[in-house]
Amino acid sequence: MSKTVTLRLNDTTYNLFRNLAQSENRPLSNFIETSVLRFIEHGQYVDEYEMSEIQSNQELNKSLKRALKDVRTRRGRFVE
Repeated sequence: MSKTVTLRLNDTTYNLFRNLAQSENRPLSNFIETSVLRFIEHGQYVDEYEMSEIQSNQELNKSLKRALKDVRTRRGRFVE
């Protein structure tokens, strides 16, 4: 089920979003939703090159495995 969200924008930002949405012949809400989803997808995932770099880094992988073991055994503490 869809949810309604209230978003406060200054006039400059609103006009920019509205103009971009109109240029793509889309409702403003759809433009904002799609833009945010693209932003999240871009920031949350790595491309093939980055993943290959991560997988080939032996020290990083050893550290990640130790950290996962610590999480499973509830060792360590959160640091802010």
